[in-house]
Amino acid sequence: MAEPLDTEDHIFENLQKQIDPKLSAAKSQAAQKREREYYEKAQQRFGDLVGTNSTLPCTISSIRVLNANNTRKGFLARIFDPILSVNQDRPYTLAEAIREVSIGADKLHKFDLFHEPISIFLDKPSQTDPSTTASDLDVYLSVKEKSRILLKTGTDVGNAEGSAYGTLLLRNVFGGAETVNVNASLGTRTRSAYQATFETPILSNPDLRVEVGGLASSTDKSWASHEEVLKGGWAKLRWIAKGGNRHEFGYNGVWRQITGLASNASPTVRADAGDTVKSSVSHTWMTDRRNNPLLPSRGYYAKTISEIAGWGPLQGDVAFWKSEVETQTALSVPILGVEGDSGVSFTTGIRAGVLYPLALASESKPEASHLNDRFQLGGPTDVRGFRLAGLGPRDGTDAVGGDVYAAGSANLLFPVPGVGAERPFRIQAFLNGGRLLALKHSGRDGSKDRSTTQKSVYSTIRELGSGLPSMAAGIGLVYAHPVARFELNFSLPLVLRKGEDARKGLQFGIGINLL
Repeated sequence: MAEPLDTEDHIFENLQKQIDPKLSAAKSQAAQKREREYYEKAQQRFGDLVGTNSTLPCTISSIRVLNANNTRKGFLARIFDPILSVNQDRPYTLAEAIREVSIGADKLHKFDLFHEPISIFLDKPSQTDPSTTASDLDVYLSVKEKSRILLKTGTDVGNAEGSAYGTLLLRNVFGGAETVNVNASLGTRTRSAYQATFETPILSNPDLRVEVGGLASSTDKSWASHEEVLKGGWAKLRWIAKGGNRHEFGYNGVWRQITGLASNASPTVRADAGDTVKSSVSHTWMTDRRNNPLLPSRGYYAKTISEIAGWGPLQGDVAFWKSEVETQTALSVPILGVEGDSGVSFTTGIRAGVLYPLALASESKPEASHLNDRFQLGGPTDVRGFRLAGLGPRDGTDAVGGDVYAAGSANLLFPVPGVGAERPFRIQAFLNGGRLLALKHSGRDGSKDRSTTQKSVYSTIRELGSGLPSMAAGIGLVYAHPVARFELNFSLPLVLRKGEDARKGLQFGIGINLL
């Protein structure tokens, strides 16, 4: 028989041996498989139970949310009280009861207050209670609240800018899913930006929210030889319609300053230098049916933005109507011999906008648009193959923007060889182009009378279709990170107008919604 000391030495020797990574990974996969199989069997048993008793009549006598210690009872009651059978005209079936409770749990999830999953338990009430019946059910939802304070810092590099930022998020401030978000950033182009917002749902509805906020920023706009300083605030009402379409109606009041002019700033930039106040209302509509917003292979996306400033009681120093539309369509391309999703897709995108000058309440004639309000076009996130603000009207070396634009892109994406279609990497070949125009006869003294302004807008829109747009083609690598889309492209300009600033060669872009 071995001595006890020898046995202990043998144990320590085994503990000191390095664990085989392959063996450890195999054990981990086996444990995950067992857990997944257990969950699937439990789900199947639950489904069978509900299926067998789906038409069984029942009444929901109470609903309780467990562990929601920082959430107001009145806030939760607005979500779940309508589900209680006492507020219904007829009894539920078991299937209907589970569906209604699941809808309530989904609402809780949308508030971003609790970790996933939100567990649902059904129980019979105590038989000692004389007010209960045999068909009564008590419903319990077990939740785990997320941290009420989130502090995040980091750095961003992309689109010819580097920045450092800090974000403070306060969740569930008053116990009704209210959030306070404070952001601060310092960068090479956006020299400083500070923003604070307060958002709250209305009547415990996650699809109906109000937001108020304020900002102060200073941005170096080197393409137009100036620095823009903004200070202002906004109020917004957001809602989601039954069909899933998103709406936003808001008011913006912003003091803008064009300052820090370069020594070689053009006369157009100098004429717009100084202070202006924009007071505007806006509406945004959006529908998104893409399977992946950053790397879509099926579906479509559409968005419209309309803004009116300085009209009637809005006051302010600038008056205009501004409208933009954006669409994207994605199609999956089948490949012979490849079952399921091949990973090859074809996407097209279109963007267009118009800025229509209006007359201020105190004036009778419309005034020409200001540099702050005009569109800019070109860069790695819209028309690739051109520098930032590289398309459109120029005064000397300054890109002074335009009042009417249209841009489009066609992209063919296919998986990186050896990586696989399920990974978020793609090789893309693209052809894109666009035009950006200023209104005709829109001098600094204004656009004459209303009739002349209307004719100028219509003639400028018609001019968009005369001649080829400025175009570029190229090939590149795409990575769809969960936060943003990264692109590294080699671009070759094909059509270029006098004064426009193209970029031949490599171009790096980061964005959420690229053309």
